[in-house]
Amino acid sequence: MCLPSGIDLPEKDFDKLLLEAVDEGLASLGESSKQAIYYHLEKAFNVKKHEIPYKIEDFTRAVEKIFGLGASVLQLLIMKVLYEKVGRAVQLHEPKDFTFTNYVAAVKRSFLEKKEAEAPVQCEQIEAES
Repeated sequence: MCLPSGIDLPEKDFDKLLLEAVDEGLASLGESSKQAIYYHLEKAFNVKKHEIPYKIEDFTRAVEKIFGLGASVLQLLIMKVLYEKVGRAVQLHEPKDFTFTNYVAAVKRSFLEKKEAEAPVQCEQIEAES
């Protein structure tokens, strides 16, 4: 089966996993708290839930403003859930690189590289070989 061009399924897969990890991380605070945080993210910081993968730096800044020093605990929880969902270790070049946004970017790169390696042969390649 050939997929329409312009659709990047591995990236959408990663975005879905990231949203699930954020959702599970926020759910650890309780369902009503999670909903209040999503509401606050949208109204005060202009970050809608579905936009989090595309506005990860804005999301990070918002969480840090909402939770202050406690943001790191929530970020670590989200990173742990994301690691479990992706199932791959990532390497950061230096300890100073260990920020939430850098970690998410590194996991995304690792996830997309894995998916690229597993990708089936493209339709054009099949047609050319026939």
